[in-house]
Amino acid sequence: MKLLHINSSISGDQSVSRQLTANIVARLKQTTPGLEITYRDLAIAPVPHQSPTILFAKMKALYEAGALAGHIVETVAAAVQAGAKVDASTQAEFAETNVVLDEFLAADIVVLGAPMYNFGIPSQLKAWIDCLASPGKTFKYTATGVQGLAGGKKLIIASTRGGFYTASSPMAFMDHQETFLTSFFGFIGISDAAFIRAEGVGLGPEQRKLALETALTDVSALKAA
Repeated sequence: MKLLHINSSISGDQSVSRQLTANIVARLKQTTPGLEITYRDLAIAPVPHQSPTILFAKMKALYEAGALAGHIVETVAAAVQAGAKVDASTQAEFAETNVVLDEFLAADIVVLGAPMYNFGIPSQLKAWIDCLASPGKTFKYTATGVQGLAGGKKLIIASTRGGFYTASSPMAFMDHQETFLTSFFGFIGISDAAFIRAEGVGLGPEQRKLALETALTDVSALKAA
């Protein structure tokens, strides 16, 4: 069984989400003999953000593989026939996005550190997620609507917030972190998703300690399957 461990916090050793993902992975190693782990730190080694040139490289590859549909085929075909090319720098960045996608597709379990930054997720985490949105690999459109292709994975998200944003909080409407993650991973077919949550970590040492202890109690109950 393969596990993909992703961190995205910029807070280093002070990061609560990093503490949680480390404990989650340690717990799953205990319960899953022979677990293979791939680690990626998006704060230290960020993946390329989307750009017009990377988008064209992606569309060109999909066009050449026959995986595009509709008017996009004509648009990309015209650009290719007009001699539009992908330079070496863009090709290297595009290749990196494919490595990210392949890591994700190969994983049976994904442990994702996702702190809330300004009511959403870190930009480096969004860049990683953008690599996963791949027509024909993680989702496809059908006559009856979108079909997610990445089901069968277990997703565990270490969610940390400075304040309180769950449904009972008056600040819940400002949660564009967990709501986005639930929407995106649901879109690509992942229904087995769990949040290990530490809230109020910015409201003082006592609340931070309590939030971490509560979250670690939830970690102790985790199993790989």
